[in-house]
Amino acid sequence: MTVPTITLNDQTTIPQLGFGVFMVPPEETAATVATALEVGYRHLDTAQMYGNEEGVGQAIAASSIAREELYVTTKLNNTNHRPEDVRRSFDESFERLGLEYVDLFLIHWPLPTRYDGDFVSTWKAMIELKEDGRLRSVGVSNFHAEHLDPIIEATGVLPVVNQIEAHPYLVNDEVRAASHERGITVEAWAPIAKGKVVDDEVIQGIAERHGKTPSQVTLRWHIERGDVVFPKSMREERMRENFDIFDFQLSPDEVEAIRRLDQGEEGRTGPNPETMDWIPS
Repeated sequence: MTVPTITLNDQTTIPQLGFGVFMVPPEETAATVATALEVGYRHLDTAQMYGNEEGVGQAIAASSIAREELYVTTKLNNTNHRPEDVRRSFDESFERLGLEYVDLFLIHWPLPTRYDGDFVSTWKAMIELKEDGRLRSVGVSNFHAEHLDPIIEATGVLPVVNQIEAHPYLVNDEVRAASHERGITVEAWAPIAKGKVVDDEVIQGIAERHGKTPSQVTLRWHIERGDVVFPKSMREERMRENFDIFDFQLSPDEVEAIRRLDQGEEGRTGPNPETMDWIPS
């Protein structure tokens, strides 16, 4: 099954469906990712804070998949925002992944109340990483409009993606619109609201009409909204279920019915980027 791709603002392409490894234990990551690759996933999303980059690299090395068929993302740890730490930590991530190049590197959180509110110097250091050919694209995660504008104005360089929390209970359309207006592709994390959609009566009804599960319907909803998604599961049957979303379409009314489930800030499952200031110990 062919996963659709999106052309980013730097003219690279990204698969619209990927596989996330958030909360996958490091010792189980290689086996989990190997299964995901067998299922058909070719877009892998990890992060320095997840502690499992090495396992992702091991699974890729053990596979027979050509490097150019894969898309690999990692993200900057909140402890590494100073320019010298950006460079050092990317070197470490590069070694742990063991790849010829990394497709995408993101600032994980803007941390506006940390580092004297300076994420512009962090962004400049991210851009510089592309100079030696080990990194293809740079982007951000959890950035609102007030975080996007300073880095763009200071450098003239657009992030290729903005990875944000988005799902039926936090549609996050204001941040999505701010990203789209600036030519930035949106990636949705927690796309099935950490499993909450499974028990939603509206989504269940739509799923029954299509002979699909609520999770499949929700992932399809993201795809039709034009976002990139990377659901995570350690169970092969669930991986296959999440991958099987390209043989049906939702009607405009169904897309709107899911959008109306939005609860705004009350629907958020993770931190608000405007106040998030956690630094791992």
